[in-house]
Amino acid sequence: MARTQSTMLELGTPAPPFRLPDTEGRWRTLDDFKSAPALLVIFMCNHCPYVKHLRGALADFAREYQAKGLAIVGINANDATNYPDDSPEKMVAEAAEAGYRFPYLYDESQAVAKAYRAACTPDFFLFDDQRKLVYRGQFDDSRPGNGVPITGKDLRAAVDALLAGQAVNGEQTPSLGCNIKWKPGEEPDYF
Repeated sequence: MARTQSTMLELGTPAPPFRLPDTEGRWRTLDDFKSAPALLVIFMCNHCPYVKHLRGALADFAREYQAKGLAIVGINANDATNYPDDSPEKMVAEAAEAGYRFPYLYDESQAVAKAYRAACTPDFFLFDDQRKLVYRGQFDDSRPGNGVPITGKDLRAAVDALLAGQAVNGEQTPSLGCNIKWKPGEEPDYF
């Protein structure tokens, strides 16, 4: 598996807009989440071992924090032609099997992933109520095979601070995962 780090987009960056279909065929936009006090955008996919490692904990985290007001959206930007396990049809099954209760969107053109400077799966972007970036980093220190328990401590600390009206610690560890599977000739220039 290719180990790729988050690009660590500059804090304070406004959330790029998007209009993408979800697993139920509905189109979702950034404005759909405008009333939430915070928004977590997760670039993820179905087949990545790093995402699979966090799968259950991510579903639990989402249920817990959505109840506290956090809006969450997952986005799959992988090239489904060359990686059919990440097709929209398989996303439907993955969302159901994993227990994801947040919209899971497909970025077929990969334009949204590029706008966010997403690099890996999972790649987490947390925005405040003004949709300014306050956190882009790892879920926690756990990785497939490293024996570290999955706690979500890094992301939890950021979301807890944000929802409590406190500053989010600016010292953040990049997320690490599989590289986004770009279409041939479409790899972004930010690497």
